Formats: sequence, C-alpha cells, structure tokens
Amino acid sequence: MPSDALPAPAGASPAPAGARVVALTSGKGGVGKTFIAANLAAALARRGQRVLLLDADLALANLDVMLNLHSRVTLHDVFTGRAAPEDAVLADAACGFDLLLAGSGMVEYSRLTPEVREQFLRVIEALAPRYDLLLLDTGTGISDLVLYSVSLACEVLIVTTPEPTALTDAYATIKVLAAQQGREHLRLLVNQAARPGDGRAITGQLQQVLERFLSTESGRPMRLIHMGDIPSDPSVRDAVMRRQLLLLHAPGCPAALALAQIANKMEATLLVPVA
Repeated sequence: MPSDALPAPAGASPAPAGARVVALTSGKGGVGKTFIAANLAAALARRGQRVLLLDADLALANLDVMLNLHSRVTLHDVFTGRAAPEDAVLADAACGFDLLLAGSGMVEYSRLTPEVREQFLRVIEALAPRYDLLLLDTGTGISDLVLYSVSLACEVLIVTTPEPTALTDAYATIKVLAAQQGREHLRLLVNQAARPGDGRAITGQLQQVLERFLSTESGRPMRLIHMGDIPSDPSVRDAVMRRQLLLLHAPGCPAALALAQIANKMEATLLVPVA
C-alpha cells in the first residue's frame, strides 16, 4: 500500500460498501471547493474510474449552476420520497462522470435532524456499490450537517487558499475533525497558489502548528498530507463564467495540469485496496 493510502479513522461513521467515499470540505466559502471537486471528478473519470459527484451542500447547493446542468430528479425528490436514489443520478457524457444534484428547496434539510441523517445515509449506501469513487462536495464550515457528511467519508480533502482567513478556518476544521471524529490524518489542497511550492510550505507550517497545539485520541500528532497546489490562473475565472469544466475549457492551462496531477495522486493513494 502506498504511504499516503491510510485506513479510515476509527471515529468516523462506518464507510458504506463499494466506492471509496471522499469528502471535499473547507473551513470557509470562496476557496474554489466545488470547482475543484467537479474537475477532479472529470480527471479521475478520464482515467477510467467510475465516479459519482454528490452535491452534499443541501442548504446552498450550486453544482448545477457551476456546470450549467439541470436534472428533472434531484436529491430533494429522493428525500421527499418521490424518487429512488438511482433515479436522481445524472449521467453527463460531456463531464464523463455521474452527478447527484441537490436541487432547489433543500434549505429545509439544512439542519441535521434524525430524518436527514437517515435519508443521507440511505442514499450513500444505495449508490456507493455502483462506483469506484464517490466524491461528496460538502458545505463549508463546521455545522452538524457538514460534519455528518464528512463522517461518511473514509478520506477527507480540505481545500484552502493562502489567505490568512482561509487558513485560520481550515485549522479550525482540522481541530474539530480530530476531536469529534478521531481523525489522525487529513489531506490538504491549496488553491490559488502564487508560486510553485507555496502549498507545500503552507502544509508544513500548518503541520508544525498542529504538532504543537493539537493532540489526537491516540496521542500521535495529526498528519497533514499535501495533495498538491493549484496555481492562480485566469483560465479558471473564464471557465467559471462560461459554466464549464476547466479540463474542457482550457485543458493545457497551468491550473488544469495541476488538477490532473492531483487526480493522479488521488488514484494512486486513495483508490487502492485497504489492507
């Protein structure tokens, strides 16, 4: 097993059978989490992986807006009992991966009630066996709903930018995940890096802070795994404004190449059998 391919934390919820469930989350909004989730899904699908991207931000879902997609059946219909989970899956030939959009009207599910918990888990358990990878694009912050979504994942990828506010919120998220879910390793991706190597340096600085101030249940220091940097790139804004995947809009731009490298690392370290 590669050194970065680690077992699921003992404190998280039991991982559903089938796909490796990976949650993308962030301490604050505006760091590019949903954009990154969609493009990583596309990059992994190009490598032959069966990928489902689920919009787990029930209160402020925007994956459909970002990709200019519309589905007649959404997660809202599944939660209200009007459709089965498999009926809400949107197969997008252009993207190369499947999606499950949250839809409108999901604000009523923005609190983690027992009903929401049960429905969410039912959807994941029903769909995970059909895929190699199930990506959860969670909400931001540390609400109960976000933390529950993350708890369903065997691995967590935290997205941040070099901005001090983003790093502060990423650190707060890491502390909560360590305390509430017993996680001892998390993966970090730094978006909008100004220079090559900035993200790895940021990961190292955060690691030093964690080793000094954060203790896990086992007493071992929290391990941050640097998954890569995405450089600041004007092509990203162009793709967002056009509501297109960057990998389709400008596949040779620096940000797209960086996303492809991160997808390669995810495949090598996450999509491997767990011993």
